Amino acid sequence: MPRTDTDADESPHHPTRMTGDGRRDANAASVLRTVLDHGPVARGDVARLSGLSPAAVSRQCTDLVRRGLLRDLPEPAAPGAVGRPRIPVDLHTGEVGGPLAAGLHIGVPASTFGLVDLRGRIVARRTFWHEGTRADALVGQVGAALREFLAERPAGRPLLGVGAMLGGWVEPGEGVVVRHDALALRHRPLAAQLSRALDLPVRLDNHARAVAQSEILFGRPAARRSLVHLFVGNVVDAALGIAGVVHRGPRAGAGDVAHLPVPDSTAPCACGRTGCLEATASDSVLAATAVRRGIIPEPQTMLLIDAAAAGDPRADSLLRDRARAVGRAAALLLDVLNPDLVVITEQSSLLHADYLTEIRGAAVDHSHVCDDPERLVSPHAGPGVLPVAAGTVLLNPLFRNPLRAGGRVQGHVGCG
Repeated sequence: MPRTDTDADESPHHPTRMTGDGRRDANAASVLRTVLDHGPVARGDVARLSGLSPAAVSRQCTDLVRRGLLRDLPEPAAPGAVGRPRIPVDLHTGEVGGPLAAGLHIGVPASTFGLVDLRGRIVARRTFWHEGTRADALVGQVGAALREFLAERPAGRPLLGVGAMLGGWVEPGEGVVVRHDALALRHRPLAAQLSRALDLPVRLDNHARAVAQSEILFGRPAARRSLVHLFVGNVVDAALGIAGVVHRGPRAGAGDVAHLPVPDSTAPCACGRTGCLEATASDSVLAATAVRRGIIPEPQTMLLIDAAAAGDPRADSLLRDRARAVGRAAALLLDVLNPDLVVITEQSSLLHADYLTEIRGAAVDHSHVCDDPERLVSPHAGPGVLPVAAGTVLLNPLFRNPLRAGGRVQGHVGCG
């Protein structure tokens, strides 16, 4: 069973008991995060930026190099330089020895596999289509396909484990999918099932929270202050991050915005009401509308985006309508929470900036507190958001406590 984490543990700056091993753990996390933010960087500069003593930084760098998380780089050439050498350190992202995290996003028609390095950069990715697969067979099929993908990873790069994510209600501490309506999953111990299938450690979270954590760890500095993330796919949900902590709420139930009312929408919802966000703006609703109108032959959102890019005004109009609905929903979240950033994961706006402009315009038009459209952004990873966010489910605990979570870095773990 994956280790249970508390909400407070999600913060990279969560205070640790500052005696004995607690101080050592906190110092290691501070060094690793400083190198993430500023590397390559000399050890003396790590001390200045982190507030730690040079001796403490030296000890932690030695430990982190030994664990394969940092590496010493050649001293930059400086003609005429005098004094003690300033050997820079950086995260170990080298093609030989640089550890990788596997990422898995389980979607409704397909799953996305990825490998990311310690900076959240994609090394490899693949899509695995499983539309129509029964719920009782889905985990086995996804696990087998992921195992094949991981077996083909670059030689000489240790595998840390798997970060997995999907929509719906997910309890990450127990690694359980409480409810995912579209995939007909209920109280499924998904992390444990995948871990047995892959012979690897697996961490699980909701995809909206995972993207939010990815923004905090690898994205814009403003994300560390406060953000709301709105995920619009076949499943629509959201996440809130404050001061580097992604909020889960009791039983990790936070973020269900499927039935958030969208101003001016009259779309019927299965809940019996009209105007709910998921019934108005989800990929499945959008694609079904496009098929019904004869714009695309099959209910796939990417076909609609391609049709718009090829100049079909009907496709473009439908995508703009969806973007404005997303913007109106974002305005409600802005007014209630007023975050520094609203991050929007929505396929058309990830690929074409015009649709993000539509989202921003509708949000500013309907918000009472936001008159700055630049506060609404796409994820920093762009179209690579899914594998990067999934990998972050595994990498975030590593950056939070590298001496403990990093113990598995050395060597090749499973699937090799």
